[in-house]
Amino acid sequence: MSQAVTYSKALPDSYSLDSYKKHFTDFHDWLSRSFSQHPVNALVKARARVVDDVLVQLWHKFELHKCKDLSLIAVGGYGRGELHPSSDIDLLILTEGRLSATQQDAIGQFITVLWDLRLEVGHSVRTVKESIKLGKDDITIATNLLEMRLLTGNKPLFEQLQLEVGKDSFWTSQAFFQAKRHEQQQRHAQYHGTAYNLEPNLKANPGGLRDIQTIGWVAKKHFQTRTMRELVAYQYLTEDEYQELMECEAYLWQMRFALHIEAGRNENRILFDYQPAVAERLGFGADGKASVERMMKRFFRTVQRVAELNEMLLQHFDGSILNHKEKVKTLILDDYFELQGHLITARDNAVFARRDNLLRLFWHIANNSNITGVHSSTMRLIRQVRRRLMGDLQDYEACRQLFLAIVRHPRGMDKAITLMHRYGVLAAYLPQWRNIVGQMQFDLFHAYTVDEHTHRLLKNLYKYTLSEHESEFPLCSDVVKKMEKPELLYLAGIFHDIAKGRGGDHSELGAMDVREFAKLHKLSDFDSKLIAWLVEHHLLMSVTAQRRDIHDPAVVAEFAEKVRDETRLNYLYCLTLADIRATNDNLWNDWKGSLLRELFLATQKAFRRGLEKPMDLRDLIRENQSEAMPLLLKQTFSESEILHLWSRIKADYFARYSARQIVWHCEHILRHKEADEPLVLISKAPIRGGTQVFIYTKDQPKLFARLVAALDSKKVNIFDAQIMTNKDGYAMDTFVVLEQNGEPVNSPSRQQSIKRALELFILNKPDLSRQKTKLSRQMRQFNVPPKVVFLPGNTSKRTMVELAALDTPGLLANIGEVFQRCDVNIHAAKITTIGERAEDFFMISNSDDQALSSEQQSTLKRALIEQLSQQTEG
Repeated sequence: MSQAVTYSKALPDSYSLDSYKKHFTDFHDWLSRSFSQHPVNALVKARARVVDDVLVQLWHKFELHKCKDLSLIAVGGYGRGELHPSSDIDLLILTEGRLSATQQDAIGQFITVLWDLRLEVGHSVRTVKESIKLGKDDITIATNLLEMRLLTGNKPLFEQLQLEVGKDSFWTSQAFFQAKRHEQQQRHAQYHGTAYNLEPNLKANPGGLRDIQTIGWVAKKHFQTRTMRELVAYQYLTEDEYQELMECEAYLWQMRFALHIEAGRNENRILFDYQPAVAERLGFGADGKASVERMMKRFFRTVQRVAELNEMLLQHFDGSILNHKEKVKTLILDDYFELQGHLITARDNAVFARRDNLLRLFWHIANNSNITGVHSSTMRLIRQVRRRLMGDLQDYEACRQLFLAIVRHPRGMDKAITLMHRYGVLAAYLPQWRNIVGQMQFDLFHAYTVDEHTHRLLKNLYKYTLSEHESEFPLCSDVVKKMEKPELLYLAGIFHDIAKGRGGDHSELGAMDVREFAKLHKLSDFDSKLIAWLVEHHLLMSVTAQRRDIHDPAVVAEFAEKVRDETRLNYLYCLTLADIRATNDNLWNDWKGSLLRELFLATQKAFRRGLEKPMDLRDLIRENQSEAMPLLLKQTFSESEILHLWSRIKADYFARYSARQIVWHCEHILRHKEADEPLVLISKAPIRGGTQVFIYTKDQPKLFARLVAALDSKKVNIFDAQIMTNKDGYAMDTFVVLEQNGEPVNSPSRQQSIKRALELFILNKPDLSRQKTKLSRQMRQFNVPPKVVFLPGNTSKRTMVELAALDTPGLLANIGEVFQRCDVNIHAAKITTIGERAEDFFMISNSDDQALSSEQQSTLKRALIEQLSQQTEG
């Protein structure tokens, strides 16, 4: 136990508000200075004592001590005598009966002064009867009363409330436990069952401070104790578990204390804004991301330990301490394990002396669908043996065989892999996995740590094997079910990001790791090479689909050449889809799914035709035109009208659009008689997962900039653009857009609003120099230096430019203006947002419809970087 720390400055002699404000200002300065000198639990208790003294003094100032029927009681965290720098101060003013007008006025003045002092005060004025009634109806109130502490006033009245709170008629141990467990389950669900997101909540996330408190609350209610330490004597906690909980709590308290100081308010989310300063204050250094990663890795490992203890101890409380009498059916599984109800249990305490039994336990979980979890007594054994392990579990041949048996089992990636991850057995098996536990990914693209992202990827792959998920991703489900060795897909998933955080190319390093794994586990050369190729190229398909023109046969042929055969394509498609979906719940949409599906099918078609005979661009044009012609003839247009229109359109158009889209466009163009009026079409139903916006109008300066500005004004996200100018000077531009939530634009009124905005921006030519929009809180934390790279286009007349920058508001409109100033024509655009980064590709030419010269490229690059740098600074 740490020694108490006392703040030496006395309370103000004067009762003035200014003197109290100065007292608290001086005290908080002292807290900030003392953080590096004293244990955090001593400082937390010191703040509670200082607040105690001020409250008691003010209670006397307003002569409330003369009201003999009143008690001033601290409840909740303050009742425990714990206050972080900006924590709430929860008070109960207990009264024997109705208050007089004088008493009400005095209490009102008392509370007003506390608010004027900017203390976060929550208070209630109640009788014992009212407190008990409200506590019976509300588990939060009941929990607050469980930890009440008398500050001043009527002690017998306080003791009367204490007595009532301790009775079973208030809450029984069983009812209180069930209510708190339900409350915890609801809280965990709000955070998707994990604390492994990149801006976690110290209190509320799974494994956070609330989970430690829940352990204490349910036991304290049952044993009528005041401190967690007393629970060791009741054998609810072992001494080691108590020490571990206190160690975890101390670290979380340190982070919370530092966070409150840096934020200057009651902030419990470790936001990107505060992470560097908190890391420096905690002693992790001042080297930016590296310091943050060290701090957060320890945080994530701490909450993993808390979550494990929470699960084990609550189950222990429910099953052992509450002495459930119902008969639990026991089924012997083998010499080492049995099933008690739905929980797998070790048959003796020395079961893990055989190290392979650590893996055998999870093989049983995969093999028996009736098993829902691990018994608390067995969890304790796992925790004990895990700490005594010398070397890695994969060093044992029997463990290697069982690990592969789990990976190959049809249900291995269901509960078994999740529990192996949760209980640290996966980290004990694979040394590389230990390195990524709690590994930060400092961007807005990834929502989870590396290990949690990988775990979610494996769960996605497993879903493809289940009939209930067939409708979500039918193509993936069909492909996986036909695989002879789906375990190779799972192994590629385990290793795809396992080398992150080591420096260097994580794909190449991961491929080296998986080759060593394959050799140790005696996989065949073919299997080893396939998994290593998947790990090394796991980003290939997503990069190609999202950044290249997959409707260009040359792009498909190039991709097919890298993939080489249909087997690799099948594995890569399923891995890519699972990877993107496991990255961030908010980033997946049907548009991305459609791109991957189209690239898969186009490449599959290329393989089945024979790569030596890929589809020629001219063949594709003829095929699309031959399909579109009879459909247009059915619309009462003559062949001569259709051919006349087609003669004005460049041939590329017929390669980039499907026959259905060609018919849709051409039908409306042929009916459009107002030559000076723009034609704007918006697809009523999603096309390839997105809403397609087609514009046909006379070409004009800054047209691209105006179009993207119009779409930007309607708050839609642009994912793709095809920019084309006909031989007769008319532009035929297509944009694929989605709403901010990733859904297509389905509302007819919303579609009409977008249509009107586009028409107005084309006709009225508004001034595009708008006020700079402020960056969001999260975006301000990132520095993405503008980058412009030129690549050769698919033809000698085109240049491809790759542009990376911070994804600021109005980015595309500004890029369009720069292209216009530099006399650059845009022919196609691929718009990709990866978290905070915009990574856009444009197919361009100069004013002579030729590829840009070296001098023109240099001029454009300077102009783009200058524009993007100004935008980032804004």
